[in-house]
Amino acid sequence: MDRPFADKEILLGVTGGIAAYKACELVRMLREAGAKVTVVMTEAGAKFVTPLTFRALTGNPVLTGLFDETGTAISHIEATRNADLFIVAPATANVIGKMAAGIADDLLTTMLMATRCPVLLAPAMNCRMYDSPAVKRNIDTLKGFGVNFAGPEKGRMACEEQGWGRMSEPEDILKAAAVLLAKAGALSGKKALVTAGPTLEDIDPVRFIGNRSTGRMGYAVARALRARGAEVTLVTGPSYLEPPVGVSVIRVRSASEMDKAVGGLCKDADIVVMAAAVADYAPEKASVQKLKKGPDEVSLRLVRTPDIIAGLAKKKKKGQFVVGFAAETENLDNNAQKKLKEKGLDMIAANPVGAGTGFESEFNSIKIYDKKGLVEDTGRVTKDRAAEVLVGRICEAARF
Repeated sequence: MDRPFADKEILLGVTGGIAAYKACELVRMLREAGAKVTVVMTEAGAKFVTPLTFRALTGNPVLTGLFDETGTAISHIEATRNADLFIVAPATANVIGKMAAGIADDLLTTMLMATRCPVLLAPAMNCRMYDSPAVKRNIDTLKGFGVNFAGPEKGRMACEEQGWGRMSEPEDILKAAAVLLAKAGALSGKKALVTAGPTLEDIDPVRFIGNRSTGRMGYAVARALRARGAEVTLVTGPSYLEPPVGVSVIRVRSASEMDKAVGGLCKDADIVVMAAAVADYAPEKASVQKLKKGPDEVSLRLVRTPDIIAGLAKKKKKGQFVVGFAAETENLDNNAQKKLKEKGLDMIAANPVGAGTGFESEFNSIKIYDKKGLVEDTGRVTKDRAAEVLVGRICEAARF
């Protein structure tokens, strides 16, 4: 999640709702993700959390009034010119109504009217207020203006009532903000297809042939592509991981299912990254019933599974960039470059398996090759970082 926010200028509006305390945690998360945050507070918002609190959390002066003295050389309108994203959390019924009606009678609404960056509102109000026709109309109006919304959620209110109107949690607002920032990235308008995870080849209703892949590397690649603005479809084998935000997910089990899914999607993709650990062999025929243990040894006949990446490369369209992965236990460089050539790939990411990297690990060590040779060696890094490096190299090579 950190790349969309790195060195981004975020304006955070805080209005007069009990959920204002959650904005403190949102500031902390934005700062940890690399964002520069400036808080704009309404008079009512300052009754719930003091401006001094936000100044300490952001390291920046807090803007509280049209005629306040912040001690900075940047005017209030100038702040909106530099902003990459304007978040309002909590967004009360009052500020939503003012925005919809075009009213700018305080600093926050004035800045919201002047801004040209994406705006994300996190509504927070009593459930009966949220259900009112006026609020529904105002939200619809703002959506028509291109304003974005995170939440609200259903839950218990401070007034002890239950219903819709509870502000979304800071982590959910952060995810929604990341998606908005990604839309302005280098890959905006491009479509990407990523495969991830293992494939499982059934022996009988109980047993299967599989591998140690968790899908973490492929999920990280999908997330990194989305962070740069691509429209991403992730075809994943069985995995316990939470799908990346803003990514379309298609779940499969076997190599043949993955082959079918990829075959139907690849024609529309500008970028294809095959990070899945696809089984090379599958039982010739899966037993309908569980195989019982007997006195003798049992032989299992295996047959080749579809070579998905080779088939994909043969029918790739003009301008399409195809990337493969090579997980190796020996002869990493030679095996990777051989696969790159034989499969007709544009790029390959080779990684050693074992010693705390690769499968069943949060870390990886990848060597990136193109047709000219070694492009980059990441060394041992997190899979998120490895994915960021790989996607950066894809952008450079494909000139996106």
